[in-house]
Amino acid sequence: MATEAEAPPKPEVAPLVRGIVNDLGDLLQQQLKFARAEIRNDMRKTWDVTQLFGVGAVVGLLGLGVLAFTLAHLLHWLTSPAGADPGTLPLWACFGIVSALILATSAVLIVLGKKKLDSFNPLPDQTVDTMKENLEWITSSK
Repeated sequence: MATEAEAPPKPEVAPLVRGIVNDLGDLLQQQLKFARAEIRNDMRKTWDVTQLFGVGAVVGLLGLGVLAFTLAHLLHWLTSPAGADPGTLPLWACFGIVSALILATSAVLIVLGKKKLDSFNPLPDQTVDTMKENLEWITSSK
């Protein structure tokens, strides 16, 4: 029978440091994967907003073009002789109604794009916050 209790072997420092470094490397790799996924998601949302703004801008330009025709016809109607019968609704009024509808559609698309843009931040906030926490933890453990 042994009277002395055997002391547990003392761990070596090199394998512990190697394990910490490996864990830190794994943590950084996981953070980079998370950042890539978050950026990909934000880019998809940004593309959707860009499409809304683009369509809104194209429709708005179309509306401005029709508005220009409206003004030209209005000028023609205002300078036409007094006895001319313009019909039930002058041509410029028809163009005006169409241009108002097109410009209203453009405004709706642009407002929807603005609301969608305000609903998210295209920067990877979660990844940045997690990286800050990791750096604080690493620096405070020294």
